[in-house]
Amino acid sequence: MPTKDRRIEVRVTSAQRELIERAALLQGRTVSDFTADTLTERAEEVVRRDRELRVDEEAFAAFAEALDAPAQTVEGLAELFRRRSVFID
Repeated sequence: MPTKDRRIEVRVTSAQRELIERAALLQGRTVSDFTADTLTERAEEVVRRDRELRVDEEAFAAFAEALDAPAQTVEGLAELFRRRSVFID
């Protein structure tokens, strides 16, 4: 496990501090440990969402063109939808 050698200070309201302390206590963790893990999880989510939603102009143009194109018939699809589902008892 990497050494924790950096510090982040955050100003919070009394209500926020009480809530954070309660959540940490419920998980049997220190406020520092709980806060670091929670912030890291949220940061990873934000970075992942940014990476997933960001596309360059060329890729977006191709995507928009595909959306604007007329619908195409997929051979056998209509017949497939008429069949009874295998997931219904």
